[in-house]
Formats: sequence, C-alpha cells, structure tokens
Amino acid sequence: MAEHQTTHQAEEDARNEEVLIWLNGRIVPRAEALVSVYDSGFMLGDGVWEGLRLYDGTWAFVDEHLDRLFEAAKAIDLDIGLSREEVLQALLDTQNANQMTSDTHARLMVTRGIKTRPFQHPSLSRQGPTITIIMEHSRPKIARPIRLATVPHIRGLPMTQDPKLNSHSKLNCILACIAAEKAGADEALMLDVHGFVNTTNACNFFIVRKGAVWTSTGDYCMNGITRQKVIDLCRENDMPVFERNYSLVDTYGADEAFLTGTFGAQTPVSEIDGRPIGDGEAGPVTRRIQGLYKDLIAKECA
Repeated sequence: MAEHQTTHQAEEDARNEEVLIWLNGRIVPRAEALVSVYDSGFMLGDGVWEGLRLYDGTWAFVDEHLDRLFEAAKAIDLDIGLSREEVLQALLDTQNANQMTSDTHARLMVTRGIKTRPFQHPSLSRQGPTITIIMEHSRPKIARPIRLATVPHIRGLPMTQDPKLNSHSKLNCILACIAAEKAGADEALMLDVHGFVNTTNACNFFIVRKGAVWTSTGDYCMNGITRQKVIDLCRENDMPVFERNYSLVDTYGADEAFLTGTFGAQTPVSEIDGRPIGDGEAGPVTRRIQGLYKDLIAKECA
C-alpha cells in the first residue's frame, strides 16, 4: 500500500522554527505566540479563519479572502475590531518581518477572545477578539495523486453548522479524515445530507466525465475561492462545467478527479474507495486547468 500523505504536505523548512507570528497587534517569535487556556477558540472552537498564499510578493485573491473573513465574522456575531485595511496591513507587516516573498502560506485566525469563566455563553468573552497570523515557508510536496475513501460523516444542514462557514470547529472534518485514514486512504470523500457527493474533509472536489467538469451544487460545502476560480476558468475557456448533484456511481465512473484548495491549487485524485480513477495520474482536463490557474496566478500576482 502506498505511504500515507496529506493534501497539505509541504517540504520541511528549518526556517519555520524561527518564524515571527502576528498576535493581537504584536509580532512575536513563534515560541512566544501563546494564547490563554481561557480563549474562546481553544475552549470551544469559537472563531473563524482564512488560509492565504503568497506568490511573487502578492497575496493571491486577498480581497476575496478578506470578504469571506468579514462575512463569516458577521455571521457568528464576532467583532474583529479591525478594519479590512488594518487586517491587510497586519498580513503585510508579518510578511515583511519574516522577509517572505513567495512559497508562503498564512493562516489568519480570529476567535471571540478570552473568557472570564470556562463556559459557553458568548457574553463571557469580554476582552475582545484574539487575532493571530501564522506564516510559514511552505512549498507543496504532494508526491503522488490523492487516494480517497468515502466516510459516514456528512456535510450537514446549515441550521446545525453551516458548511459554508470557515469556523474553528473542525471536529466533523477531523473525524472524517480519521475514518479515511483507517480505511487506508489519504483523505475523506464526504457526502451531503441527500447522499450526493460533496467535498473532502479539507478540499473541494471535482470530477471530469467525457470532457465536462462537475462539482457539487455548493449548498453543503465550503465555497472555496480556488473552487470558484476553477469554475470561472472553465467558463472563460469554453470547458463545460456543472454545479450539480451527482452520486458515487457517477464518481466511480469518472475519467478524472481532482481537489482544489488555497494550498495545493489543483491536486489530482488517483483512487476512490479502491476504484482507480482514469490511469491514476493527472488527466488532460486537470492538467489544462492547472495550466490556466498558473497563468491566472501569474496575472493576479504580476
């Protein structure tokens, strides 16, 4: 059996031991970037986050990422306490402090902050939000296409925990990932409440059938920025693309499959539930989309 890998596997980089972290307005060494045990994020997973990627000195699609962050904060009634401009400046300050120019990943996290007592009610979070930016030297090192296993954990209804929300509460996805790993796969393929194929535990999911690109309706998944860029690129380049309900039967019979995300861009899938997809390598449509996306990044970050 092939060695396990993750969809966020990166080359080891010793510089990451010495990175500087932005924490509540201060830039501090990694060893000093500490949060209270009373923090709402640690205690309850009460917070939202964004992952961003730096290419040639530019944070790709930063406006869309900030839109999503502020929309998520509003949805959970969390006052970030900073303007968009101030959040962007914090990102740039952290980048400059670390002298980073490319192959960099940032995780921008906002929680409801430190609680006065260790209980759930949001009124106990009185000290304002905790905001941090973790920045790492990060060059993807995904040695082979990803193997997926379907798991019993689903992406649920929006009235339980809306899957569109990039929240700190990731236990459902983590349990899905554990189940997939126990089944000998790299990542979990998750269905929606109706049993249609939806997403993986960490990435958005696409298949290719007869030259057409399919992804889920988007009703039950994180509406990824890379996901939307792929849909847009297909439309702009006369490649048929559909956001639709489709089943595991459709998926097993796909010619190609790939994942999308800020970290890995487009990552090919070789196998789902032990069934090979295509010839086990990136197919022609996937490769074309990878090329178009690379061109888009070059234009965005020129």
